[in-house]
Parts: sequence; structure tokens; C-alpha cells
Amino acid sequence: MVSLTAAESVADAPQDRLKPVRVWLYVLALMVLVMVVVGGLTRLTESGLSITEWKPITGIIPPLSEADWQHEFELYQQIPQYQVLNQGMTLDEFKFIFFWEWFHRAWGRLIGVVFAVPFLVFLVQRRFTWNLAAPLGGLFILGGLQGALGWWMVTSGLTELTSVSQYRLAAHLTAALLLFMALVWVARRLTPGRTIADAQDRASALILLLLVIIQIGAGAFVAGLDAGMGYNTWPLMDGALVPDGLGAMEPWWKNLFENALTVQFIHRTIAYVIVLYAGALWLWHRGQGGWLPRIALLVLLQVVLGIGTLVMQVPLSLALGHQALAFMLAGAIVAWLADMRPRSLA
Repeated sequence: MVSLTAAESVADAPQDRLKPVRVWLYVLALMVLVMVVVGGLTRLTESGLSITEWKPITGIIPPLSEADWQHEFELYQQIPQYQVLNQGMTLDEFKFIFFWEWFHRAWGRLIGVVFAVPFLVFLVQRRFTWNLAAPLGGLFILGGLQGALGWWMVTSGLTELTSVSQYRLAAHLTAALLLFMALVWVARRLTPGRTIADAQDRASALILLLLVIIQIGAGAFVAGLDAGMGYNTWPLMDGALVPDGLGAMEPWWKNLFENALTVQFIHRTIAYVIVLYAGALWLWHRGQGGWLPRIALLVLLQVVLGIGTLVMQVPLSLALGHQALAFMLAGAIVAWLADMRPRSLA
């Protein structure tokens, strides 16, 4: 999370000067959310390995001629995904999966531009001080790291695997989550006003946020192993509440990350913990309004989406909605935490 301690000392800045900054940060957060959804669509359509080279600058230009398309297709034909799973794919079919991966990467570049240009403009306009510019610059670096992680993830599927490594997918998704949460945090902290909350409330919210972060990471392992494609019943899993085979792999820790049965079971179990914990918080604070009722509603909707995605064997619309809503839930908890502290004007 980004610290604004240095910026909080600047408390006499005109409030209206920060409104464009807050709008800009929320737009960036929305763009990151769209990026996550497009990334999920790219994964579910098995498009993520269609571009086998990383060209940070020139890669924004798609193939413009038939020869260019043929060259890209030939590169794709050299990787295991084509040789094992997609033998006989036509050029038109390749163009479909290429588009989603190209759009995913192009959207990431657009986020960089939407960050950099207004940042420089706001700096010249002195809408914020250098004390705030430093953490915002950190967010820009985090965004660049996300792009590098994306390529690192793609490389795991270019030589031996027919898809990307679930470990690298989890790292890529978690980095996107951290960036999204940081953008929401900074935007909320720059909103005028003050909310009083005791340390116990903050600790409760932090525990809930930690559970959601872990759950999103666990969801990345489910996605990376296509674990949601199996055991498509609820509440029983493979005919039992606690199925056999959870520790089938040796050493035991591999089951946590490589056994599809165990990975899905863990994802389910964390969901139950989150529901019980969020429900207890809502009951404890019921009638107070604020963020908690909204968070409880988001948790409930997420459970419904998760069960629907599972029992319907991962339809595209439900799977993407499930992923997007997870980020929205994390963002709501971050906003709740940000509102518990005196807000800063930088």
C-alpha cells in the first residue's frame, strides 16, 4: 500500500484543486479493472500465448499485411500450445486469439500513457506537491513491473508448457491487485473530510482485506490449473464435504499449488471463512451504515457468482464477472480502511 504520511502534513491546499487528481486516479483504477477482465478473457479463450515476442514499443502495431500475419502465425506454430492442442488451426482462428492478446497488451500501454501525461500536467499545475508525486511515481513503477511480470508469465508457456505457469499467473494477478488497491487508497486519502474509527475497526478491516487478497491469489491458482473445470458440484465436492486425494502429491506442499482438487478445495474453504467473517462484522456493526453493508453485499454476490461459475462449468460471462467482482470487493475494503483515517490534502 502507498504511504502518504509526508503528504498529509500539507493540510491547507485548496480542496477543489485535487478533484481532477482524484478523478484521474479513479479512471486509472477503472482501467486496471478492465485490464484484469480482458486478461481473464484472454486466458479463458487461450489467447495469451498467441504473441510470442515482447516488443514494448513497436508491439502496439498489429500485423498490417498478409505476410505479417503469416510470420506471427509461424512463430505461434513453434510453441507447444499449437503443437499439442491446436494443430490444424486456421489463420482466421489464429487472428481471433491474437486480437485478444494484442488488445490486452495495448490496453496496458494505454494505461501507462493515461498515467504519465496527466501526472506531468498536474505536476506543472502544482495540483500536488513533490511529497505526493513520489508515491504516485511509485505507482507508475508498479504498473511497469506489472507489464514485465506479464511477459515473464507468458514465457513460461513458450517452451515446455501448453499454458502459462500457475505460479507466474498468481504473481501477475496479485501485482495487478496491489496496483488497483493502491490507486483506490490514494484517491480516497485525497478526498476531503474525516472519519473517526478505533483501532479495533481498522484491525477487523485489515484482516478481511488480507483474507480477500489470499483468496484472489488462490483463485489465480484455480485458473492456472483449470481447476474450476472439474468437481462442478456444490456444496459437496467429489461427493463429500472433504474429498479424498487432497494430499495425493509428494512432497505435501505441492498439493497446495499443483493438485487441482486441493487448490479448488482451498479456494472454497477460504470463501467460507470470508463469508462467516464478513457476516459477523456486519452483524456486529449493523445499523451503522457506511462501507460495511456494501462490502457484505459484495461478498454475498461474489459467493453466488462463484457457485454459479462452478456448477455451470466456467461460462465466460460468469467467470469474468467473478474475477471483476473480487477486485471490486478488495477496492471497497481499501476504501473503507482509507475512510477510517484523517484524509490528506496534498
